[in-house]
Amino acid sequence: MDIQYLLFLQNIRNATGGVFDEFLNSVSKVAVDLMPLLPFVIFWCVSKKWGYRYLCTLSIGELVNGIVKLTVCAYRPWIRSELIEPAGDSKVAATGYSFPSGHTTSGTITYGTTFVWQRKKRTWLAAFCGIMIALTGFSRNFLGVHTPQDVIVGFTEAVIIIIIVGAAQKKIGGNDRTLDLLSLVGVAVVICTLVYITIKPYPMDYVGDVLLVDPAKMMNDSFKACGMFLGLLAGSFIERHYIHYEVPTGAKNLPILGFVGFMIAFSWKEYFGPATFVAAFGGHLGNLITRFLLLFFVVAIWPVVIRKWAED
Repeated sequence: MDIQYLLFLQNIRNATGGVFDEFLNSVSKVAVDLMPLLPFVIFWCVSKKWGYRYLCTLSIGELVNGIVKLTVCAYRPWIRSELIEPAGDSKVAATGYSFPSGHTTSGTITYGTTFVWQRKKRTWLAAFCGIMIALTGFSRNFLGVHTPQDVIVGFTEAVIIIIIVGAAQKKIGGNDRTLDLLSLVGVAVVICTLVYITIKPYPMDYVGDVLLVDPAKMMNDSFKACGMFLGLLAGSFIERHYIHYEVPTGAKNLPILGFVGFMIAFSWKEYFGPATFVAAFGGHLGNLITRFLLLFFVVAIWPVVIRKWAED
């Protein structure tokens, strides 16, 4: 039934001449290219508490999604059925195994956390986030890169993580001792994850002499997630014990500092990180180092710059 549903949507794409393809492809790209950077700006310029909540939820979501993907090892729809032809460059842009949808998980976490934060303050923004969650999930089906179950589980996974992280933050508050203990647990989880995804067996199906799906490439996103989570843990330890950052509300140059930090983070994530560490050390270690440095920059380096320059 899942393939039949995707074929139904594919027929709509073909019948409409692909008029909706680029829009929904853009919705998907925003969910994973831009929205994960939103927590950085919130952390620096709006609310450190909510910034940490975004970063923790997103990091855990990426880590869990990667573990599930590499455990299930579900092939993409076009591999399961030669009748499926994804829209545009979706086949090239899609990374990792199919189940669950990483775009849906990431989009639901960032839009969903915003929904929780703003639902009583700015109902219009909360409603917009709800619409974007639905559009992001639907776009993955419409473009032919994920099945309905991929999207449903990705959404459910994100909602559960949002709830758990929110409840944990309220219970723990600013208890540094508990946070340090949880950070050590987090490091242990990352180590176990790296060992697990590296040594576990993967399907090695061939078409002729060509490997259908290379497991090594499928691991790249999980190495990114591990680096991201480690960067958050290390950066938050430094920030909580030595920096004690507080948003300099009212500082005239705070917006420009936030924008500059955003551009540095975006450029590193999209261009300079891949061109340096990934090129030098490969997709696994290179991606881990790149994402570690990104999150460490966000939590432990740029706040120091903001605090100094905002006071000048």
